[in-house]
Amino acid sequence: MARRCRDHLAVGAVSPEAQKLIGVTEEALRRGIAAAQVGKRLGDIGAAVQKWVESQGFTVVRNYVGHGIGRAMHEDPQVPNYGAAERGLQIKEGLCIAIERWSTSGGSETRTLDDKWTVVTADGSLSAHFEHTLWCTGKGPVVLTAPDGKVAVAA
Repeated sequence: MARRCRDHLAVGAVSPEAQKLIGVTEEALRRGIAAAQVGKRLGDIGAAVQKWVESQGFTVVRNYVGHGIGRAMHEDPQVPNYGAAERGLQIKEGLCIAIERWSTSGGSETRTLDDKWTVVTADGSLSAHFEHTLWCTGKGPVVLTAPDGKVAVAA
């Protein structure tokens, strides 16, 4: 059985807790995108995400963050899932970043499995991850990885 949420499709038996975590993490991405405004700071993105996720009873992963997009993989600046508003690098016109939202139903610690690729929560709790790449413009963020360049964002 498949259940549709806003922009994703959950397949198989999905517990109510997992469904809520998925929805909260997806909304966290939207809120992060909405905060990515020219003139604001990267801390505004993390603060918006952390406030939302924690208000819903979940935890943000801290050791994996969003990042700059350019010629190298995962380049600066880092775009954390947490932080203080009005802190960090100022968002300037033309900045391209990946916003990666990762939330858990337990602790924030993670571990990498023996395949050296798969990352799971250290405590075995549920987790959800959503990501988009943005181009920051004076008219607002353009979501480069959305099919139409737009994602509905929180007000």
